[in-house]
Amino acid sequence: MFTGIVEELGTIAAIEDQGDALRLTVAARTVLEGVALGDSIAVNGCCLTVATLGPEDQTPRTWTADVMQETLDKTSLYGAKTGDRVNLERAVTPQTRLGGHIVQGHVDGVGEILRRTPSEHWEVVEISLPAQLSRYLVDKGSITVDGVSLTVVEAGASSFTISLIPETLARTTLGVRQVGERVNLEADILAKHVEKLLAAGVVPGSGAEVNA
Repeated sequence: MFTGIVEELGTIAAIEDQGDALRLTVAARTVLEGVALGDSIAVNGCCLTVATLGPEDQTPRTWTADVMQETLDKTSLYGAKTGDRVNLERAVTPQTRLGGHIVQGHVDGVGEILRRTPSEHWEVVEISLPAQLSRYLVDKGSITVDGVSLTVVEAGASSFTISLIPETLARTTLGVRQVGERVNLEADILAKHVEKLLAAGVVPGSGAEVNA
């Protein structure tokens, strides 16, 4: 589990094509502190498992992850290139502050940046929304974009807008994403659970079925 608060901008150092999978090598520093083999790191919002770790005296230090075909089919990691910057976040611990919202690192769909409207102190970005995700978004609700926990400004049927503050623009890839580029989207898990409970006729919090 993650919080959607990016800890570091890493760089894709190498990509090994394995036919039905990729082995991704990422150069990083902060997210490798205290990390062991088998731990989880979110890369642009995709939960990946640390397969190998470079030596501690390596500069820059690298780690690798195996990206399966399922992940390539459903995320923007398909088409990633050596040299690309990526948002990185370690999995939460019991001591982690939940500064964003509950993020699983399971990408629900891929959107496309439609428009960027800069202002003096922030920038409004419009992103296309896959039809199956529109029901999970509400104005002022939460959405994860490329691993970044954000607040929805306006939720539409086929797109939504977010406002990016200078901190987000400077410390994540969202500061340099261009119109037409693809981004990973993860809807709020709480909205999915509520939907399933209501579909089953259960009143959330009561455990009782709704009598028709």
